[in-house]
Amino acid sequence: MTFDIHAAWTTLTNSPVLDIAITVACYQFGLWCYLKSGRKPFLLPVFVGFVLTAIAIFLLDRPVADYLRGTEPMTVLLGPVTVALAVPLYENLYLMARLWWPMLLMLLLTALSVCASTLWIADIFGASHDVAMSLAPKAATTPIAILIADAIGGYQGLAAVIVMLTGIFGAMFGPDLLRRLGVENDAALGFSLGLTAHAVGTARGFEISKRCGAFAALGMTTMGLTLAISLPLILA
Repeated sequence: MTFDIHAAWTTLTNSPVLDIAITVACYQFGLWCYLKSGRKPFLLPVFVGFVLTAIAIFLLDRPVADYLRGTEPMTVLLGPVTVALAVPLYENLYLMARLWWPMLLMLLLTALSVCASTLWIADIFGASHDVAMSLAPKAATTPIAILIADAIGGYQGLAAVIVMLTGIFGAMFGPDLLRRLGVENDAALGFSLGLTAHAVGTARGFEISKRCGAFAALGMTTMGLTLAISLPLILA
């Protein structure tokens, strides 16, 4: 009995094992680089893993659609992970109740400015309606953004990529930029990260402090809820 390499490769590429293995391996290498560098922001594991995964898919000539199907089991886990953020939210509930008014104002202003500026820039560069609708929910976390994009006539894949890039660059440069602007309070810093850099920003917030991460989780969830309700009503 001979081992058929071609048949084995065909079987592997038709299962989610290859795509999940590529994703996990690239992320773990990115995490190793991040820790070895002393947690340099430009070496965030999500960013390094994203770049390496894209290179691996290109070198393997792997269709993006096949890769997305293969990683669906991992994507499903985003929902439970997001729900689990209720624990740090509960632990800081007393402080959030005291700050509800400035946080509500900040949420509404951020949602309005981000969506309006995104659509304005898309119009300036002559983007099609479908592309513009894919960019509009970029301030929402991935599971919510792809559903919003589908509801308002955008592309789910493009929305997912834009959300990831937004989160990565927000987490890389957001904390330093906010501190340069005089934002030192962990609650304000975390809420800002959650509003603009969603899941990746929330993870970055938990590295700063538990309170920062909790407020980032609040910003991420409230922004997602706000856009999920408003954008389909306004743009669909």
